[in-house]
Amino acid sequence: MRTVVLGIGNTLLSDEGAGVHAINYLQQHHANLPETDYIDGGTLSFTLAGLIEEAQNLIVIDATQLHAPAGTVRTFVGSEMDQFLSHNRKSSVHEVSLMDLLSIAALSEHLPARRALIGIQPRTIDWGDVPCADVQAAIPTACARVVALIEAWQQ
Repeated sequence: MRTVVLGIGNTLLSDEGAGVHAINYLQQHHANLPETDYIDGGTLSFTLAGLIEEAQNLIVIDATQLHAPAGTVRTFVGSEMDQFLSHNRKSSVHEVSLMDLLSIAALSEHLPARRALIGIQPRTIDWGDVPCADVQAAIPTACARVVALIEAWQQ
């Protein structure tokens, strides 16, 4: 049961890069999880549509407006993810939105049945190549949630 973990964000905009920084953390600390691919999705593009369609399980990590203190981590699974994304379209530096990519997968009847979004509340989206201290501190928590989901889904 192949799992794709997709970290998205722009690492030149401080906290906006949280998803990519989380992928780097996972590659360093959890490189040996079976049947798992860690993908730096950067600022998204339509080239990721095929990757999403081929995944049995999909976990996305992204800086997300949660209306909470910086560094807050929230997990949205399955239909909760879909509902959150459809009601919280953010203006973005991404070429396409995550919702666009999931819609493509759904239209082709290849939407991963198991999917989750792990959102990290940003503090600052401005020029800078590292996240603020609160977001940096949240990355291990977000990654622990990724590992827990993968382990649960692979049973």
